Amino acid sequence: MSRVLRAGGLSLRWEPRAAAICLVLAGAALAAAVVVVGTGDVPITVGEVLQALTGQGHPGTEFIVTTLRLPRAVTGALAGLALGMSGAIFQSMSRNPLGSPDLIGFSTGSATGALVQILVLGGGAAAVAAGSVAGAVLTALAVYAVAYRRGHGVHGMRLVLVGVAAAAMLEALNAYLITRAELREAYEAAFWLTGSLNNRGWDHARPLALAVLVLVPLALASGRALRMGELGDDAAQALGVPVQRSRAVLVVAGVGLCAAATAAAGPVPFVALAAPQLARRLTRRTGPQLLPAAAMGAALLVCADLVSLKLPVPVPVGVVTGVLGGVYLAWLLAAEARRGRA
Repeated sequence: MSRVLRAGGLSLRWEPRAAAICLVLAGAALAAAVVVVGTGDVPITVGEVLQALTGQGHPGTEFIVTTLRLPRAVTGALAGLALGMSGAIFQSMSRNPLGSPDLIGFSTGSATGALVQILVLGGGAAAVAAGSVAGAVLTALAVYAVAYRRGHGVHGMRLVLVGVAAAAMLEALNAYLITRAELREAYEAAFWLTGSLNNRGWDHARPLALAVLVLVPLALASGRALRMGELGDDAAQALGVPVQRSRAVLVVAGVGLCAAATAAAGPVPFVALAAPQLARRLTRRTGPQLLPAAAMGAALLVCADLVSLKLPVPVPVGVVTGVLGGVYLAWLLAAEARRGRA
């Protein structure tokens, strides 16, 4: 059972099951984040973390929690949220479960922009973040321009095919840049490419939070157009949806969220791919499911970060999500094979 809530010219589909799933996933992400904040060389109990967050803890504990560790947890949650919603946008636009930004070139383009700053221009952290955003935006513009057909606009499947080709070329360029770099720079670039939340501070979290505050409402405002677009361009236009204009807005929101998350945490793999599909299976509803995908992305990335911290040898969070993503893909292929035999 779902309802459509209207306020002025905006409408929001209210689905009780989806809302409950969002609350559960948000609670899981929050609980994992509290444990992440308490994990480190100086262990802090959950009670002490909560006291520090409310300003009632020991000054030393408050410094460790609010200054050193909380930015990491906030960055992880926001990056996961952004990647989950970005993945839901592009999977819905392409009507393909593999149409996520890390497979159609946008994350790879973001990595290229960062590598140019690290290996060619020698930029600092702010420059690397700016290069990452610029790389994603330029890649999206190039892919959109090549996929555009006069009189037909941009078809979702064509966008995916062009994006996959762009990703392959950019991967080759990234590999070439690393092979031409000095050893120290190559190590720094390789570490960034794994995706990591180590040493994240408020200077990483604040720009990401601003991007989320701007782009998430933009994506939600276009949710009806995204849902109607899954019926096909002709059907959506017949229902009064301005397909190409809505698609351009959604591309801006999806690329912006992906770029902001990559700039803050590096190209963390598989979150954008898996979060929308897992959220859809939990809600048991058709359509893009933007908010559940965002909540699932936040929960996945924060929980993966917790796993990375609890391992005997701490590893970047991108390694954990990569392993989990491989397991997910194997499960998805097995499920599709069983469905084909049924």
